[in-house]
Amino acid sequence: MSSDGPQRRVIAVAPLPPEKSAYALARYSRSTDSIEDSLRWVHAHSSEKFWEQFYFAYGHASIADLGHVIICFEHISELAAIRLEDEPLWDGQAKSSRYQNFGPSGCHVPDAIRGSETEANYRGILSSLFTCYSLLHDPLKKFIAGKNPRPADMKDADYDRTVAARAFDVTRYLLPLAVRTNVGQVVSIRTLEKQIARLLSSQLPELRAIGEDLTDACQRPPMNIWGELSGQTGPVDPLAPTLARHAKANPYQTEVYTDLAKHAREVLKNTGLDAPGSWGKEETVELIDAHHPLDELAATLLYRVSQAPYRKILAVVQEWSEKQKQDTIEVGLRKRGPYDELIKEFRSGYAFTFDILMDIGGWRDMHRHRRCQQVQQNFTTAHGYDVPPALVEAGLAKDYRSAMDAVKSDIEQLRKTSQEAALYAIPFGFKVRCLFKMDYAEAEYVSKLRSGTKGHWSYRTVAWHMKQKLAERHPYLGGLIQATPPEEEDNLTR
Repeated sequence: MSSDGPQRRVIAVAPLPPEKSAYALARYSRSTDSIEDSLRWVHAHSSEKFWEQFYFAYGHASIADLGHVIICFEHISELAAIRLEDEPLWDGQAKSSRYQNFGPSGCHVPDAIRGSETEANYRGILSSLFTCYSLLHDPLKKFIAGKNPRPADMKDADYDRTVAARAFDVTRYLLPLAVRTNVGQVVSIRTLEKQIARLLSSQLPELRAIGEDLTDACQRPPMNIWGELSGQTGPVDPLAPTLARHAKANPYQTEVYTDLAKHAREVLKNTGLDAPGSWGKEETVELIDAHHPLDELAATLLYRVSQAPYRKILAVVQEWSEKQKQDTIEVGLRKRGPYDELIKEFRSGYAFTFDILMDIGGWRDMHRHRRCQQVQQNFTTAHGYDVPPALVEAGLAKDYRSAMDAVKSDIEQLRKTSQEAALYAIPFGFKVRCLFKMDYAEAEYVSKLRSGTKGHWSYRTVAWHMKQKLAERHPYLGGLIQATPPEEEDNLTR
């Protein structure tokens, strides 16, 4: 038999509408046609019937992985940005709180409080935070410059930007979750559909509104600045009209966390887990010993709607009967529809589970590690706030503490009239608890990357503790991780 045949080709294909590209590649996999012929065929035929039949009727979800979109979200709250990004298959970037001054950004104001006394109180809290954010920046920048003189080989402009970035790294602790930001993402249309459904199912009105805007954007021709600048003319197809039209709010996602919260209040009553004073010393990083999958699922579901440390919840769960554990798991399942994915709290079985308590600002950076599974508790002021070491060294900590203490008290009062507004008013400096489940490769990657000297001291400390905790439990594996101690500094590395 002759080995001669068609010659090997590697072909780069220019971007085309995502639903069309997915259709073409799906057809390509089931046809002897070349990619050129597949593209010509798809161009001459409507893709709507294909999507209706294969994606929605037959459930061939992987088809939608073959088309990708670029979507940008401008002037949304940081809270909304965090929720947008809460997807393991998400890729994107958000406006940097290190390299940009967020002072002029403005803030999201919930529609429910507009025109009320609550709005005035809310704006007062945000105003006090931004005032302190602005007042601390220049003296802090001066302090950092005095401590880190400009190297001879560094240009004045580069030096000034670097020092300013280090100052913004500190003052960002005062930014509220309401501050407006921009987010750019590149995702598959499969992830996009899940994202739309998740947004439409949210308890937060801003997120539901973003979900509606995203649906509309996918059904309209996209902005084509690049094409215009390149001299391209003619109509541009919508990005994902069929998928966007079918994406709906999901009753399972809408109700499951409310049901879990109600269940948690019932089953954890009289355990002391609703009283922070009973938790003992709160550690920045805890590495949880391996435990039974049934215990893990029940404890994780309760953790998500609690504020208590995972080890405390786990200790309660491990005393339960198997029936009690199953009852908790059933709450997380009972409203699940036939095509609903399990909520992420069911993603279990990872070798290393870290319960991490850290400032919201630093956690935002850790949140980008999507190869691990993250279960975040709700934002709160209950865990107190962190004080950046640089403010202490610069003699500016008193002003910062005064602002944060006043804001904490004001937020507690605000919560009585609007829980939504109180949530948005929480500054980045307050701490949040999050469970990170990962394999060894991700533990090594996070510890090594995030402990580097060019990083923020908050997550540098967390990454170093992760390595130390792992080394205590598994000396050989921990010893393989090349992490950098947080006391090693290089403030002029960008």
